[in-house]
Amino acid sequence: MRVFVINQRGKPLMPCSPAKARVLLREKKARVKRRTPFTIQLTTATGEARQDVSLGVDAGYRHVGLSASTEKAELYASEAVLRDDITDLLSARLALRRARRSRKTRYRAPRFLNRVHSKNKGWLAPSVEQRIASHLKLVENVCRLLPVTKITVETASFDMQAIKNPDIKGAEYQQGEQLGFWNVREYVLWRDGHQCQHCRGKSGDPILNVHHLESRRTGGDAPNNLVTLCETCHKAYHAGRIDLKLKRGRSMRAEAFMGIMRWTFFNRLKEIYSGKTVENTYGYLTKHTRITHGIEKSHCADAYCIAGNLRAERLPDYLWQKQVRKHNRQIHKLTIGKGGIRKRQQTPFEVKGFRLFDKVRLGDEEGFIFGRRSSGYFDVRRLDGQKLSAGVSFRKLHLLEKRTTYLTVLLPRLKTRVSAPE
Repeated sequence: MRVFVINQRGKPLMPCSPAKARVLLREKKARVKRRTPFTIQLTTATGEARQDVSLGVDAGYRHVGLSASTEKAELYASEAVLRDDITDLLSARLALRRARRSRKTRYRAPRFLNRVHSKNKGWLAPSVEQRIASHLKLVENVCRLLPVTKITVETASFDMQAIKNPDIKGAEYQQGEQLGFWNVREYVLWRDGHQCQHCRGKSGDPILNVHHLESRRTGGDAPNNLVTLCETCHKAYHAGRIDLKLKRGRSMRAEAFMGIMRWTFFNRLKEIYSGKTVENTYGYLTKHTRITHGIEKSHCADAYCIAGNLRAERLPDYLWQKQVRKHNRQIHKLTIGKGGIRKRQQTPFEVKGFRLFDKVRLGDEEGFIFGRRSSGYFDVRRLDGQKLSAGVSFRKLHLLEKRTTYLTVLLPRLKTRVSAPE
């Protein structure tokens, strides 16, 4: 990995080799700005020759690949894992607010006529907005390190009907599976033949319910997460007297998300970086390029192909990043303890000078603080979750980096290469 350089004004310059960075630091012409990725800031004015740097972005629901390169060399490569707890947090907040209306506390009137989507035409769900903001932040982080002149984004589209049924065609493809039904519940009842899918009508109960195979909080109201049960079987299942041998169909959450966010993300990039060239490409072109040049399948490799500099020498390592929450603003825990008392959720801002997700050194190893106690003992783990110590004293820890939204480690690239077809 090269050493990134920024000038006195904080603007990015072309990166340099580690040997040159050591000389600049030794001669007091630069100072260390950041440890991971290693970045120095010049303290004296120098020439600012720049080259054309192309940034490729492999957008995704769970993973984001980034690669910046010139015609000769790859300068930056990273793979980021985004948060997946936003939907759960919003659902927990919704449950608390709804329960507040029926408790003997201050009254909170329902606000059915005060919805954001009724005011703003371009409204998107908060979970989608969060992921779009995460993509924009990752691009911004690269532009702070390198003088990027061109950004190329893969705007992938997914044909969900073809994924479900590869043989679908004609009018059936154009109309969709729920055409002519008032709602999802009516469609699920018709799909299951208005028959309980557990007892097959043996209970004799004429009342039918639509049951979520996964909770609505995690699985949603998609038809592949719903099944028809008679009221007898439905109550027996929730009472724990029977087990359902039914599994939900394939979830299309990731495909639906990409269909919603791809053009919004691309258009916002064009607005933010109006002085740069912002282009889009498609997934089939990335796949063809990767197979033709015999490049392994990974998010970093796809971003390298999207950037377009296929003759550039690739880096031997890449940055693996994991997104974590910045602050916890929930005051009390969701579960109610004995006596009807909710425990406080918030912990002190710092414990013995350390915060959650700070990067520390424990002996000869580096890790992150994943848990802390007020007594000064910490749970230190690697970024992949491997425990270094379940309870180590703060006296044995040395702070390396303050926590950020994206926890970063440098990993070697796998030495695998797919042979290109003849």
